[in-house]
Amino acid sequence: MAELAALTEESLPPDPLALLAAWLGDAEASGITNPNAMALATAGDDGRPSARMVLLRGLSDDGLRFFTDQTSLKGRQLEQNPRAQLLFYWGELGRQILIHGQAEKLAGAESDAYFQGRPRESQVSAWASEQGSVIASRDELLARVKEVAERFEGEEVPRPPDWGGYIVRPEAIEFWQAGEFRLHDRFVYRRDDGDHWVAERLSP
Repeated sequence: MAELAALTEESLPPDPLALLAAWLGDAEASGITNPNAMALATAGDDGRPSARMVLLRGLSDDGLRFFTDQTSLKGRQLEQNPRAQLLFYWGELGRQILIHGQAEKLAGAESDAYFQGRPRESQVSAWASEQGSVIASRDELLARVKEVAERFEGEEVPRPPDWGGYIVRPEAIEFWQAGEFRLHDRFVYRRDDGDHWVAERLSP
């Protein structure tokens, strides 16, 4: 395991998003594959939880961004219940971050801008795949890809109407760093009545 700075009350910055950004930087520098991979947990009206991996595609003072087919299971659940959890886990570093918050759809212009920066093949795939729907075979999927590629040949591929981004606005962020003999360091930041964060140590 890599040598990491101690996680103590004295080392905590006032803003947890600054610490999140620093830990992401450490993960990127370590050479971990997809250091921006995070588990997204959602639940719809029936209360049944669902989790999957998505990629962080933007971190700013107002939250964390990811992009997906908004008619997928995650999209349908977020429409019914916008509360979500995100989890980063970097086993090689002995660290994880858990984020609780509200998810909101991004404005169309922001989703358009991100979509246009994707590889053309990924743009075509977004049109060809109805994420999570049943298909007869891989050949059917490849036939859809071929049809979409031909439809937009020689022109810019527009963003599909049901494809776009979300921002998760954090309400609580928990940082976990492994310690010897399971004496891990855990701190949770929660918003107070205003825009400030309050940090507390949690028992491991």
